[in-house]
Amino acid sequence: IWAINKLIADIQYRAGLMGITVEEIKQPLPQSTRETQFFDIGTAEPYAITGDAIKQRDSLINVINQKAKETDYVTAYKYIVEGVAYTWFNRLIAVRFMEVNDYLPSHIRVLSSESGKMEPDLVTTPFDAELPFTDAEKQEVIRLKNDNELDECFRILFIKQCNALNEILPALFEKTSDYTEVLLNISAIDKEGVVYHLINDIPEEDFNIEQGGQVEIIGWMYQFYNTELNDQVYDGSMSKGRITKELLPAATTIYTPDWVIRYMVDNSLGRIWMEGHPNDSLKSTLKYYLDEAAQETYVKVKLDEIHREYAKLNPENIHFIDPCMGSGHILVYAFDVLMQIYTSTGYSERDAARSILENNLYGLDIDDRAYQMAYFAVMMKARQYNRRILSADTPCHVYSIQESNSINRNQLKYFGADLTEIEKNDAMNQIAGLIDTFKDAKEYGSILDVENYDWKLLNRFVQRNNVDGQISLDTIDIDSTCEKLKEILEIGEVMARKYEAVVTNPPYFNSSRFSDKLSIFAKEKYENSKADLSMMVYEKVLRTMLAKDGLTAFVTTTSWMYLKSFEELRKDLISHYSLRSLIDFGTELFEGKVGHNPIVSWVTANSFFKGKFTAVDLSPFCFSRRNEKEPQFFNKDNYKLSKQESFYEISGCPIAYNLNDKIFEAYKTGYTFEKIALVSEGVKTGNNDLFLRFWSEVNGRKFSFGHDNLGFKWVPHHKGGEYHKWYGNNEWVIDWQDDGEKLKKYPGAGFQGKAMYFASFISWSKITSKGTSFRYIPQFYLFDSGSPSLKMERMMFYLGFLNSKVTEYLLRSKNPTLNCQVGDVKSLPLIDQQEETVTDIVEQNIILSKRDWDSSEISWDFKKHPLI
Repeated sequence: IWAINKLIADIQYRAGLMGITVEEIKQPLPQSTRETQFFDIGTAEPYAITGDAIKQRDSLINVINQKAKETDYVTAYKYIVEGVAYTWFNRLIAVRFMEVNDYLPSHIRVLSSESGKMEPDLVTTPFDAELPFTDAEKQEVIRLKNDNELDECFRILFIKQCNALNEILPALFEKTSDYTEVLLNISAIDKEGVVYHLINDIPEEDFNIEQGGQVEIIGWMYQFYNTELNDQVYDGSMSKGRITKELLPAATTIYTPDWVIRYMVDNSLGRIWMEGHPNDSLKSTLKYYLDEAAQETYVKVKLDEIHREYAKLNPENIHFIDPCMGSGHILVYAFDVLMQIYTSTGYSERDAARSILENNLYGLDIDDRAYQMAYFAVMMKARQYNRRILSADTPCHVYSIQESNSINRNQLKYFGADLTEIEKNDAMNQIAGLIDTFKDAKEYGSILDVENYDWKLLNRFVQRNNVDGQISLDTIDIDSTCEKLKEILEIGEVMARKYEAVVTNPPYFNSSRFSDKLSIFAKEKYENSKADLSMMVYEKVLRTMLAKDGLTAFVTTTSWMYLKSFEELRKDLISHYSLRSLIDFGTELFEGKVGHNPIVSWVTANSFFKGKFTAVDLSPFCFSRRNEKEPQFFNKDNYKLSKQESFYEISGCPIAYNLNDKIFEAYKTGYTFEKIALVSEGVKTGNNDLFLRFWSEVNGRKFSFGHDNLGFKWVPHHKGGEYHKWYGNNEWVIDWQDDGEKLKKYPGAGFQGKAMYFASFISWSKITSKGTSFRYIPQFYLFDSGSPSLKMERMMFYLGFLNSKVTEYLLRSKNPTLNCQVGDVKSLPLIDQQEETVTDIVEQNIILSKRDWDSSEISWDFKKHPLI
């Protein structure tokens, strides 16, 4: 967090020297010439720039002004500055990783020194790195060293090194001969600078693979880089508004724990290979692999068919994608598993590394900066196995989804020079469709549906144009159009193909925060999952991305398993696909705000068979026991076998994996409250401050005290409250003068469950942290929307059932959130037994509970303290 703020501040300072501030863009001073421009920065000596820096400044002004057309100047300025800061942050981390692992082509350290001195080795021996200097550049470096201007010398050399790395890692180290370069403002020797802290604050072994370091350190740093903006989105200045596509990546950055990734990859990619190519030695390396649940004979027959299909796969045939890859954490571990698969079939590590990049591994994201980190992480993983892999010619199928908005459609007629007229027209129509698909693509990301076009034809179409150097107003920037077309072609082909394994941690993002465009898109395309972006990604994967018999693994919040908004998605899942395994992590799996949410990970097969799956219940290991989650994964006492077709027996089809066969039989053969009772929420005032009071706040002569409701202004109103069984929480009164005339006319007021008003009923608090408790409410009460209620015959008997351990277990299994909804209670299964005994006990419990409630002065029926 400190690093990003420091980088931004240094870049803003550099821009300010050139007259570009968050307030304005200043003009050059009158004494400027074509070679040198001066800007008044409030100091005695103006600041001068010359040569390429003048063009770079003009480029910066142009890009800020272009962005300002979409928003405003201040927003555009901040967006561009933060983008430059991200770019240099990525490159600093990448260079540090490469120099520590001796991956730099020159084998000379750029940010540090082998001997431990403060001056980097590149500054000490700049010409030993064999960087492509011109004579003038060499002379400038020599001059700066002789004049002891080490920071400026270091800045020039660092930029030169980054540009040279373009030859081996072009996606990360793009040529920076633009405003990005002129804004770089770093020091090698300033102890308050970013470089010094990077070298000295983080132990070198954390970067060094041979000493136990991991390339994933890049992703960890990227997540923390986004922490401040993430906090603003959820708790700060942006916590109430909709999130734009520019903010979406930072708002949804969550770094997945390593062992969770291993579970997902081991049981998707690993399972596909193991079930088709059994290998005990390879299986032993898949630490989180779950053995197949015991199945009935007819299920085994179906699974054997699937295994025979898996057996036909060679390592090169398994296509793996993370459609929300972030900084590439999942891809890096998948690379390791693929390497084990390849070497188990006789490949050398060197050949396997290249084949994995060419044939197996794919990734997508909307975040350009995360894409650069993922690209770098995957390439560094490949470099571990093949020291000659770093080259601009090496394929790496990870992409940042790009938009087609700026493509000049009028220039399409100049492409397809080598095609027949029929082929050209066909290609132009397909290209036009692809451009339409990718309009505003960063709003939607991987949930876009891309048709399976004739990709060979389209690639031939964009290879040559018939401009032949003839420049006109119509063909300006045609080379740029060509590059953009090639880019969306490459991305489109990746998005349109099928994958044997899809593994991801999608963005958790409720529809209330969607941008307007995303909201419209969700309603049109994803009716079953539109309530949350993470489940839209899941539906997309099942619908079009996953190959037949393929496996997909997700990690998300548990809301999709229980909430009504995902009921149709659940029905589709258990009717057409098969759950293979599931881990219920409970809360505190993640750090930060998301850590408060219960999290689940599961594996789904694009096959349908009525089998059982293994569920691992780690939900008890939370709060002080959170560190037990991973060890408890291996404790088979936490394993439960579940049959997904049983979920049909429960209204709403919740993924209630922890219910046993007797419970499902009760759902199947019993009856529910929905059939015998009125169950409803109650009064919604629209303004509680106006219509509700504590009973002790009102004039006693105007309060009914629960004895009647006629002629009184204030009558008892049950509003829920804390955990309290059988009786109690009678604290509130509601303004019901003249039969609630004033309230009934109030805008926003609502009245459900009218048939229960002023009758005796059973109520509960919709939200409680201690569990659900049900209470008997006598006549002459109203009840609140936050305190749903039910009424039926034999009320005492059913109150006994509702306050039993059985009901507590059922409700927690159906919906483990803090909310107990009307639908949850309506669908509870009922079986009559021991009614007379239960009724007697319940009536005694109500008497005891009322006596307890009335022993306190908070009760309007209080007479005296029980100890007096």
